Amino acid sequence: KTELEEVIARIDKQSREMFTETFEKVRANFQKIFPDLFGGGRADLVLTEDEDVLEAGVEIVASPPGKKLHRIGLLSGGEQTMTAVGLLFSLYQVKPSPFCVLDELDAPLDDANIERYVQKLKEFLVHSQFIIITHSKRTIAAADVLYGVTMQERGVSRIVSVKFSPAQTESQNDLASETKHVAEKKDNEEVFLAK
Repeated sequence: KTELEEVIARIDKQSREMFTETFEKVRANFQKIFPDLFGGGRADLVLTEDEDVLEAGVEIVASPPGKKLHRIGLLSGGEQTMTAVGLLFSLYQVKPSPFCVLDELDAPLDDANIERYVQKLKEFLVHSQFIIITHSKRTIAAADVLYGVTMQERGVSRIVSVKFSPAQTESQNDLASETKHVAEKKDNEEVFLAK
């Protein structure tokens, strides 16, 4: 029995150390990324009071520019989304993966926030690919590859793909606008893969 208790104690100790180390890295990243996404302000991750870090909860507090520090639940929908994006990117910096799928993450964002979201996303393209499902023209315009899903007849979907070269950058906005118009007309979604 003592051997088993020693093993459990050792595992608990390692778990606490790993959690604390990872939490501090994510927290530091979050404190840097949040002001980039909001054009100022500050945010933090706070462990709820508990003697054991493995039993404690994590609270997200954020203060967009010109606002007081609040729990995430008191922020507007767009602010909550941008805060969540900041946390997602903070976690991603600690443990990146070869690709990431984001499904309409930009839906509640206005144009200014979408622009900051896309700029931050581009920083991660060095290490990963992102598959993004979106209706946003601004997000579509930032894509390297665009896959449009359209329904030509009831129950039959068709995929249209376009790969952009650096020379096509100016025409991307036009294509994104046209694709958005077609999608709105047909009530479909676009998907792009940025690399």
